[in-house]
Amino acid sequence: MEATTTERRIAPRVDKRVSLKDGRELTIRNMRPNDFERSFDFFCELPEEDRRYLRADVTRREVVERRTTELDSGRVDRLVAVVEDEIVADGSLELQGHGWGDCIGEIRLMVARPYQHLGLGTLLARELYYLGMQHKLDRIVVRVMRPQSRAHRIMKRLGFKEEFLIPEHVRDQDGAWQDLIIMRCNLNDLWNEMESLVEASDWRWHR
Repeated sequence: MEATTTERRIAPRVDKRVSLKDGRELTIRNMRPNDFERSFDFFCELPEEDRRYLRADVTRREVVERRTTELDSGRVDRLVAVVEDEIVADGSLELQGHGWGDCIGEIRLMVARPYQHLGLGTLLARELYYLGMQHKLDRIVVRVMRPQSRAHRIMKRLGFKEEFLIPEHVRDQDGAWQDLIIMRCNLNDLWNEMESLVEASDWRWHR
């Protein structure tokens, strides 16, 4: 008998302290329903250029509120990085569902500008990897627009390979058509790349 969604997809608890390359410490944890205002502030404070290529208009309160109210849907796990009471990074693992996509997940990451280039994206990706393992996923996919060159480089460094490029397939938040790049990574390959990056750095991980 096939496992039900609720049997397989209860979000595991995440609550960990990490240290970045510059020595600053923060907490990576599950997003909570009461994170709505913190999450809305985080997205509104992102530079317009960073928001332009997001899938939804996160300056609309109802869009961000929907992200916090769908936490019990079983279709997505959301993590946030928090300094004191402020969200400084947001990550999600979206589950494809039953059938052909049952063992595939999609990750998305966004890090505030002051916390970029400090390894936070990799540490957040590592936690999303753990979630993928607990959900028994085999592969992870990432979708980026062509102008998101930095995100493209980061994902390649983590072991993702470009599988498809669909010309002028999606619109950005300004309404301009953009090429869509679909990247894919085997979960074991993703782990090996992340372990190499962490071991070569001076990050401290508090489990």
